[in-house]
Amino acid sequence: MEQREIDRLGRSVSAIGLGTWQLGADWGDVDGDSAVAVLQAAADGGVTFFDTADVYGDGRSEQTIGRFLREGGADGITVATKMGRRAQPHESEQYTLENFRAWTDRSRANLGVDRLDLVQLHCPPTPVFSTDAVYDRLDALVDEGAIAAYGVSVETRAEALEAIARPGVSSVQIILNMMRMGPLEEVLPAAREAGVGIIVRVPLASGLLSGRYDENTTFAPNDHRTFNRDGQAFDVGETFAGVPFATGLEAVRRLVPLAP
Repeated sequence: MEQREIDRLGRSVSAIGLGTWQLGADWGDVDGDSAVAVLQAAADGGVTFFDTADVYGDGRSEQTIGRFLREGGADGITVATKMGRRAQPHESEQYTLENFRAWTDRSRANLGVDRLDLVQLHCPPTPVFSTDAVYDRLDALVDEGAIAAYGVSVETRAEALEAIARPGVSSVQIILNMMRMGPLEEVLPAAREAGVGIIVRVPLASGLLSGRYDENTTFAPNDHRTFNRDGQAFDVGETFAGVPFATGLEAVRRLVPLAP
């Protein structure tokens, strides 16, 4: 497995990471043993980077990773989690140091670690990206030893560029795949220049780019690929990268001869 050095993170991670939203919720039913088996298979394949969030199954994804690490999971795993979506309402005023401490404490307990490797703001309201005090609070968490580094998960390229310009930001997580290639133009070059890691999310467009689905495919009622196709539950970009299912299927058929 190829390793990538992230300058601002100060460590190398596998070029391919494992997203673990599906081990928490919103992808149909996944039992605990099967979830741990997924983590083990990834580690056996050379994956050293797991991505999770405190709201994936209300902490279930984090707890599963914690179990894996506790039961002797592969050494050298970097775990990135996220915070912010527990805020109700989800507004920029909720991004306080008090909440940051509470959220990171909960994630540390779920993962069974004293210090989190990487914490990302979980697609926060746009004003957060330009609020100096937010970055000061994140720096405080680093100084306190609760987190080793921080980054952001974004919805737009403008948010990504705003974050990359901040000297303390170690990573930016953004949608990038064959159907959503906009970040290649500005975001990736800016990140490379700044030494910021790019975490690609929705790389297979929620499985659409696997080529496994057709017009007859159905998903479980508790799978976001059933209930969020038009953005009814959360940002539509999280489901099939925001591409209508039928359009995506046609695109995949056109891609197959290029990447059999």
